[in-house]
This record gives sequence, C-alpha cells and structure tokens, in this order.
Amino acid sequence: MTEKRLVAEADAIDVFANNLQHLLMSAPAGRKVILGVDPGIRHGVKMAVIDAQGHVMLDQADKPVVATAYPFAPDNKMTEAKALIDELLSTYQVDLVAIGNGTASRETDAMIKEILSANDTLKAKAVIVNESGASVYSASELASDELADLDVSVRGAVSIARRLQDPLSELVKVDPKAIGVGQYQHDVNQNQLADSLDKVTQDSVNAVGVDVNTASPAILAHIAGLNRNVAQQIVTYRKEHGAFASREALKDVPRLGVKTFEQAAGFLRVHGGHNLLDATGVHPESYELVHSLLEHTNKDLSELIGNDGILNSIDTSAIAANDDNISVRAIIEELAKPARDPRPEFKTANFREDVSSIKDLSEGMILEGVVTNVTAFGCFVDVGVHQDGLVHISQMANDFVADPMN
Repeated sequence: MTEKRLVAEADAIDVFANNLQHLLMSAPAGRKVILGVDPGIRHGVKMAVIDAQGHVMLDQADKPVVATAYPFAPDNKMTEAKALIDELLSTYQVDLVAIGNGTASRETDAMIKEILSANDTLKAKAVIVNESGASVYSASELASDELADLDVSVRGAVSIARRLQDPLSELVKVDPKAIGVGQYQHDVNQNQLADSLDKVTQDSVNAVGVDVNTASPAILAHIAGLNRNVAQQIVTYRKEHGAFASREALKDVPRLGVKTFEQAAGFLRVHGGHNLLDATGVHPESYELVHSLLEHTNKDLSELIGNDGILNSIDTSAIAANDDNISVRAIIEELAKPARDPRPEFKTANFREDVSSIKDLSEGMILEGVVTNVTAFGCFVDVGVHQDGLVHISQMANDFVADPMN
C-alpha cells in the first residue's frame, strides 16, 4: 500500500507540475492597455486600467484609474455602469478588457460586449481570464508593496489585467497551490510538491527571460542564481539609480556577486541599453565569441542580429570557442531570433452568445472553450457556463487515450 501510495503521489505531483507549466507558459497579450474587471454582484464590479508596462494608469489629478459599478441586483444600476465603462474605454484607449471568470463573469461579459457593439469608436476586445488566486495576491504583502494606494478589493482587478498582459510575470506572485490546477494537492507530500512546483516555475521564468528594468522582485527571485534578497536589492537599486543601461551595471548591485552574476546574466535582459547583446539570450561570457563572428562578416552587430542569411553563411569551423560548453551554433540561433519568446501566439476563445448557463446546453452542441485543468482522468474545460465541464479521458478522442496531457 505504501509503494502504491508513493507512486500515486508522484503521478499527482507530475500532473500538477505539467499543468502549472502550461499555465505559466500561456500566451501573453503583450504590451497593451487593459481594463481589468473583477466581476461581482452584491459588492459590485471592480475595475482598473493598466498601461502597456503593467502599471495602474493615473488620471489628470494623478489618482489611480479605478472604479466600481453596480449593474446587477440588488442595485441594478446598469445604465450608469455602461456609461462609466464606456467612458473608461474611450478616455484611456483600452485595447483589451480582461474579465475574471468568477461570479457574474458571463453577465459582465455580455454587458461589456453590448457597450462595445453600441460604440463603433471603441477598439477593445473582451477576454475571459482565469482569476484563481487573485484574491490571495490581493491580500498578500507583495500586493501591499506594489499597490499600496489601492484598496484590497480593487487589487484583484489589477491582477486580472496583468494576467492577460503577461501570465508568467503575474502568476509567479501567487502560491501555485492557490491557482487550482492540480489534483489531490492536499493529500500528497507537501515538501515534494513545493520542490516540484518551484523547479517548474524557475524553468519557465528562465526559458522566457526577464526584463531587468521592469521585472518585479517576485519574478526576479526565480531567475537562476538569484534569491528573494538579491531580487529585492536589484529593484531597490533600480528605483534609486534609474534603469540599468547594461548587464555589467548589475555588478554594482549590493549582494550580487561575481558567481551570482555568472549564473543569472544570461536570463536577464536589458532593452535599449548600450550593448545590443544585453537584450538577447547570449551570455556576457560569449560576447567575445560574437565579436569573432562579426570579424568574419565585416558587418556591424545591428546588421547581424536577426539576419538569418548572413548568420547562416558564416563558416563556424574556423571559430573556436574558449569554453567547450559554449555552442557556436546555439549563439548563431539566438542572434537569428534574439530573445525569442517560447510561448505561443496570443489567441482568445469565442464563447457562444446563446450559452451562459448549464440550462442552455443541449446534447450535440459544438462549443469552443478553454482548458483550465488536466488530470489523470480527463480535462476540465470552461465553455462559459460558470462551472468548468469535465471531458472524461474515455471521451477525449475516438480512440484510446493513455495520457490526457498528450
């Protein structure tokens, strides 16, 4: 029984880790102005507008652009709510509306789509976002530091908007166990689960890379070689001295030693700095190797980066790396597609307008949805009816399915 339990725990932890990886590596909407909407009935619909960098926008009086509307019962102030949202969308030229998938999400989605269809000048598009763990973040110490001027109830709307803009950067601020993508998470060995989820988070963050001039301490702490203390030191130094102009400038950060820099530098990006290589995944130790490539092409670095034709024509056999671990081919691939994002292209699911509750479902319907969780016995899909539906492993395909994850 003990052996069987250990095997079952290992499988459950693997499922959780795989789900978390897919969630963290979800496609980001990118640098867009987003209206975050945290739906609610009795306590109102909370809203916040964030800019392309993920900061809460300020109005002309330098106050955060946040609002609360009460379109549903018992207040039923639908007209006032529509006017308020229309004004926010128009004034701040919102690109996307991120709507949390909690209570009253479909009603809120329908209301916002009515606003968008009634005003042709609005360019925004409504998207349903998984809000699991947003309330945990809202009440956390990190949220208090980041959004000190905002009420706890409004912070959830900011988190929902940021999740659409960049899921990885926002989800690392929440304990993975609060996101709700696992199975039997309270029954397995908690230390093994925590270790597995930490590794997945670190792998995901390092695979994508981090802009050191905009990153929060939460995501920096997951970069290889860094810990919470050093991550906080980087952000504190950035606030005091301004944006980093190069990777070398990181060496001036207190507690960031030579060894730490060697481990972390390749995963940290500096955009718009003095050296174009600082914005790529090329490690500073390999900069000399890149200069050797330049000598073989007689081109400037700006002409080389992103130019497949020139890069593929270089005779790499004549170039010897100083370090056996450095692959010339890997560096050329990085220069061809500098700082490429391994995450997929951003797409949204279109829920059917005539389906908003389970009562609207009928046998034989074909619905588009979003997979929210994968387990050993199937997957859960959000088709816009409040509750996620289970597609059992026996119904996932016309032939035998051994692993729902595949």
